[in-house]
Formats: sequence, C-alpha cells, structure tokens
Amino acid sequence: MASRARVRAPELVGAGGWLNTGGKNLTLADLRGRILVLDFWTFCCINCLHVLDELRELEEKHRDTVVIVGVHSPKFVHEADHQAVVDAVARYEVHHPVLDDPALATWKQYAVRAWPTLVVIDPEGYVVAQHAGEGHAHAIARLVEELEAEHTAKGTLRRGDGPYVPPEPTAGDLKFPGKAVRLPNGHFLVADSGHHSLVELAEDGETVVRRIGDGVRGLVDGTDPRFSEPQGLVLVPAEAGLDHDVIVADTVNHALRGVRLSDGRTTTLAGTGRQWWQGSATEGPAREVDLSSPWDVAWFDGKVWIAMAGVHQLWAFDPAAGTVGVAAGTTNEGLVDGPVDEAWFAQPSGLAVSADGERLWVADSETSALRWVSRETKTVHSAVGTGLFDFGHRDGAADQALLQHPLGVTVLPDGSVAVSDTYNHALRRFDPASGEVTTLATDLREPSGALLVDDDIVVVESARHRLTRLRLPEEAVRVESVAHRTQRAATEVAPGAFTLDVVFRAPTGQKLDERYGPSTRLLVSSTPPELLVSGAGADTALTRELVLSSEVAEGVLHVSAMAASCDDDPEIEYPSCHVHQQDWGVPVKLVADGASRLPLVLAGME
Repeated sequence: MASRARVRAPELVGAGGWLNTGGKNLTLADLRGRILVLDFWTFCCINCLHVLDELRELEEKHRDTVVIVGVHSPKFVHEADHQAVVDAVARYEVHHPVLDDPALATWKQYAVRAWPTLVVIDPEGYVVAQHAGEGHAHAIARLVEELEAEHTAKGTLRRGDGPYVPPEPTAGDLKFPGKAVRLPNGHFLVADSGHHSLVELAEDGETVVRRIGDGVRGLVDGTDPRFSEPQGLVLVPAEAGLDHDVIVADTVNHALRGVRLSDGRTTTLAGTGRQWWQGSATEGPAREVDLSSPWDVAWFDGKVWIAMAGVHQLWAFDPAAGTVGVAAGTTNEGLVDGPVDEAWFAQPSGLAVSADGERLWVADSETSALRWVSRETKTVHSAVGTGLFDFGHRDGAADQALLQHPLGVTVLPDGSVAVSDTYNHALRRFDPASGEVTTLATDLREPSGALLVDDDIVVVESARHRLTRLRLPEEAVRVESVAHRTQRAATEVAPGAFTLDVVFRAPTGQKLDERYGPSTRLLVSSTPPELLVSGAGADTALTRELVLSSEVAEGVLHVSAMAASCDDDPEIEYPSCHVHQQDWGVPVKLVADGASRLPLVLAGME
C-alpha cells in the first residue's frame, strides 16, 4: 500500500454539540481504532444530499469498521439553528453521528473550502485522504478496504458497533411534506417526502383518505408503487389526453413518475433511476436520459418543466413526444440572466405559471432569488435576489429586498407571487406591478410550497409536518429588516497574476485514462465578470493562470472541475470508470499582500 502523508487529524469541536449519539459528546480518542469518514455538509446543498445517498452503501457494508461523522457546517443563518439541524438529520434519514458546528470551527481546522467535502482518517488518527464534491464513494470504498487490511495486520483496527444511537421516532400522518396540489374533488394530494409516498387528504387538510406508496424507499411502478423523497406535483391538463392525472418529481429516484388517481397506478415517465453526471446525454428518449434531483414540476408552454435542482437547470419533458431535455441553464451555479441557454441557476426548487401562461416563476433557492422565464422571448430574468452569498429578510423595493433559500412559488389572483421563504419561516409576496416585496405571514416552520383555496392560501409547513390554512391578509405584516452574508470568510488574494490549481490525484488502482481524449475539465468565471482580466472560460488543464483586476475590491470566483478516472489494471478488459466533480464559489477579497495561488482539492491531499 502506498505511503501517505502523516497528518494528525484535528479534534472535532462544534458549539451545537452532537446528534445521533444518545447525548454523548464524541472525541477522536473515542473513535480511535476505527476508520473515520468526515462528511462536511450543510442541508441546503443538493450536492451534500447526493453524497449522503452515496455513502449509505459504504456505511452499511463496513458498519463494524467504519464510522461516518457528519460535520454540519452551515451556509445560511437558518442552518446554524440547532433545531433546524435536528430536523434535517431526521428529514434526510442520516444514520450516523452528526457534529453541529454552527461557527465552522472544525471546517476551518480541516481547511475545507467547499460543500460537500469528505475527509478520511485512519485508525491511528491520521488524515489520509480528502475529496471535494460528488462521485468519490467508489474511491473511498477502495481506500477503506486497504485500510482494513493494513490495520488488521498492524493490530490497530478495532471492530464492533459504532457510536450511532437512533433518535426517538416521531409519529404523524405526514413527515417533512414537500409540495401539494388540490384535486378536482377538493381533496389535497401531498408529496409526503419523509414517508416516501403520496397522501390524499380530505378537504380539511388533515384527514387521510388514502396513501399511494407503502412508505419504503424505492423505485417501483404499478398499483403498489414506491418513491424516494418525492417533492413536486403537477396536475395533468385534461386536454393532454394522458393515462395519468398527476406527474411527480421523484427527487432521490432522479425520475418523473405519472400517477393515475383512480387506482394509484404509477408509471416512470422520465429518468433511469441514475443520477446525471457531466458528459451524460442532455436530451433524448425520456426513459433513457438520466436526471438529477428533480425538485418541482409545472405545466408550461405545452410541456412539463422541471426544476432540476441537482444540476442547476430547468429541463422540459414532452409527454407527446416522449422526450426530455435541457430547457434553460448551463449547469454553472450562480445568478446570471439572459437567453435560456446562457442563464445560470442555483438549485431551482419551485415553479409556478402565471395566469396568462407567459411566465414561469422560479424559486432559485441557493441564490435566495425569485426569477422568471419568458415564454415569448426565451429569456431568464431576476425579480428578487443578488447572488449566492447575500440573503436575509428585508421588505421593500425588489432590488433591495432579501429572501433566504426559498423553495416554493405560488401565483396569486392579482398576478402577484407568493414565495415560500423557507429559511425565513415566512410567506412573502412580490408584486410585479409595483416592484415591491412584502411579508404575508411569519412563524411558519420551513414552508416548502403553497396553493390557493378560494380566498385562502394553504401552506405546506414542512418542518411542522402539516398543511396550514391562512387568510390572505389585505396588508402585509411588517417585520424588521435583516440582511446577512454567509459567515464563510472571504479568501484574501492579490491582484495581478494568480494561479488556480485544482488538485486531483486518481484513487489507488485508478488512473486518468485519456485514450479517447482529455478526461479532465476546468471552467472558470467570476462575479462580477470584471474581476477576471484574463483566464475565464473552459479548458482541460486543472491548473490555470489568471489575472485578477486591481479595480475590483471583492467578488466570487466560480470554479467547476471534473475528472474521470478508470481502473488501472491491464488485465481488466472493460475497466470501470468514475466521474469526480465539484463546483466552488470562492468569495475573494483583493488586497496587496494577498495570496497569489488558490489550491482547491478535488481529490487527494494538499
């Protein structure tokens, strides 16, 4: 086994304490003798949720030797609230200890720069690997097997039960519901995400009429279907002539499902059940194209538009043609308006269509923005929001107003838009006529969607596990304005010549295979664009020489890196290949004595 740098792992500390340990505070000494995988995550981050799913198999297969510890490192103010972390751990079925680190203390000790980041610590307490982004589960599994063999031989591996203690289960008909629609009979159909099913509720919004799905996570069609954390729902127009009444964004299955209400029969309409990766097809027969965490759906311009949160795009499914493909966005994460094929989104999570069918409203969660797509001009516009790192709760003119990670949008009778302002626990209203943002209601626990019922609005209170009916007020509730910027510190860099170095080392037993062309890709841009005098754009080299402007005081470097590695064994006729990818948004501050090099670890050790 190749020698590794002997870097002692820093202690695990966090002001929020520990979850899933039965009340015990863990230390590295408690975990000595086990292979430790630290998962630096935050629950707003779709890539972090992907990694949670990637790690489930490793966690189960190596339960007696591996301990996974989630280090929750918040981006948004709401994510620093301890109860919100407790809710997220339950919502996403995290079955390992979690350290709540609201001040990013452990994040800083491990020099983490991106969500998600995985750090592997050997049984003797030394850091042996670091991986940023998704797609590293295979490499970590190989490393775990090597560490098991090495430390069994040395006598330093300690097997047995891990420190995970499951929390007490919560009872209720709904568990972290996502979104809801009103059925023609006046009932509600709710995506019961935490129970992996759909629930039909009576007109009172409480009485369960039936459940579609048995509550077990899975991808099964037929009259006994299974789902995996479904979120968005849309009713199929009668004129569409389809054999199903509702289309469901089956988020963790990376699929669209069609449901016939008469008998609950469910059919997979789009997606393969596999997650989309860079290089995969972006259009084609719907059942043959991979999707990535579809979060909401809406019937717009004759098709089903999809908020494809996992790749920061909008896609469209054409039921008549049986095809699916990209409709807007580039996969770059950020807030950039313009033609649909040039715009940037950041985890779009909510969709609603204007009454005249001319606008598709979008809750763009990671930029804390309300945006819209014009059917006529095929352009993307921003109504509220400025970018990845500014958020808060502030009413007033749209160019000054602030939201915090909204997940839902609802068109109101007067043409204005209600925003489920999730991390502000509020329902907000944007009026296109006046350009003003007001607050309709507060003290809602993580609202994720809403729908109109006569003169009322019914809000899906996801973290209260219920539907809440509110009277639409004549005047908005006035709240004190609060503005925030993510507490992640800006990196001080020097203007002028600057080296960007993405560090990637192929995992043990693999190599970069360039027989069919380059296996790496690096895309660089900035906000504002003037920050980069030169060096923007795409290339295959993972090191890039940039020139930073001396006229810009601060900004964000947007870096997207991808590397594909394959099994390095000439005896393997058909080697297995794996894609590693990560997007970084690095806040930078220009100072004369700042750094002239920025290393970003995709895989390996700095």
